[in-house]
Amino acid sequence: MSPREQLAVLTSGIVHLEVEAELLARLGRGAPLRVKAGFDPTAPDLHLGHTVLIQKMRQFQELGHEVVFIIGDFTAMIGDPTGKSQTRPPLTREQVDENAETYKRQVFKILDPARTRIELNSAWLGTLTPAEIVQLAARYTVQRMLERNDFKARLESGREIAVHEMLYALFQAYDSVAIRADVELGGQDQLWNLMVGRDIMRRYGLEPQIVMTVPLLEGTDAKLAQGRLAGEKMSKSLGNYVGIDERPEQMYGKLMSISDDLMWRYYQLLSTRSEADLAALRAGHPMEAKHALALEIVARYHGADAAARAEESFRAQFSRRELPEDIAEIRLEVDKPELYRVIARAGLCKSGSEASRLIEKGGVDVDGRRVTDPRTLLERGRTVLVRVGKRRLARVIIE
Repeated sequence: MSPREQLAVLTSGIVHLEVEAELLARLGRGAPLRVKAGFDPTAPDLHLGHTVLIQKMRQFQELGHEVVFIIGDFTAMIGDPTGKSQTRPPLTREQVDENAETYKRQVFKILDPARTRIELNSAWLGTLTPAEIVQLAARYTVQRMLERNDFKARLESGREIAVHEMLYALFQAYDSVAIRADVELGGQDQLWNLMVGRDIMRRYGLEPQIVMTVPLLEGTDAKLAQGRLAGEKMSKSLGNYVGIDERPEQMYGKLMSISDDLMWRYYQLLSTRSEADLAALRAGHPMEAKHALALEIVARYHGADAAARAEESFRAQFSRRELPEDIAEIRLEVDKPELYRVIARAGLCKSGSEASRLIEKGGVDVDGRRVTDPRTLLERGRTVLVRVGKRRLARVIIE
């Protein structure tokens, strides 16, 4: 492709580009670009929210560019303060190492191993001397740090900002210095951090990286409110995620539990279907469109055969009948969200003892899966589709 044709592909679906002319100029040089994205292993699995960014990395690879997938094992022990109203608790080295291993394995469900470098940022950050860290900090100002929205809000409300949190953006920027990044990709909430990288690269006498951000994927519990989707971004810590390494049946059930409005957002950010295909799906029944989405996503990460089996299992669990469009949504506060307690509190059974008996007899499904242990714990913050018997059905969210 010509530089302009590459530009059109690479900028499709992005939120912010800094700076288009610089990207076009580098594409015009003809040499492969070094494209960086960092992922802190704060949880053991990559989820669909991560894949919006990783798919953009794959586009760069398909155009002949090199991707550097940075696992932030050093920065994970600091904790990215982005969007946080309080200081994040640090992870232990053991937690970080364990999570990093799963990232290394799962990322190749999307990226081409031949064009991917995986790097742990402890390789360079962990070797910085105290003097070098001070020199890095001297390349930025407190005034610029306090321009950051989440720091500004915390300062104005009297909440603490720890000094190490200010170092986070500088360490992420130093990743770009260490690998000589041409482009850094991130979610739209990472724009401030990525722009710090441009500034720091200049201070080290390097050509500043181009910055590109992609949209954030809402979690499975997002709903339409006042004409727009409202909800937190997909996050393991919030329980509103679909992990790319989850069992096919579990992935399928989670995707079938999302709202119809959220389904079209997932099509926008996750699907590779053509506009004509999407128009045809919109013209049909929403439930069949949701099946098509679940089938596509599960097939991408587990293969077509596994996706077909997951679909068959889901349809069999729900007696091959379409789910009604007006399924009740119930939010509950339960100290210990065991399934039998949740069912009773939701009014799907008269009592906890009745709920327990039904569960043990195989009369309860959660996200399309038969559950026979009454004390099965449900995840907080995620919408689950619960069927009791043949007719009692609800979407339940444990708060």
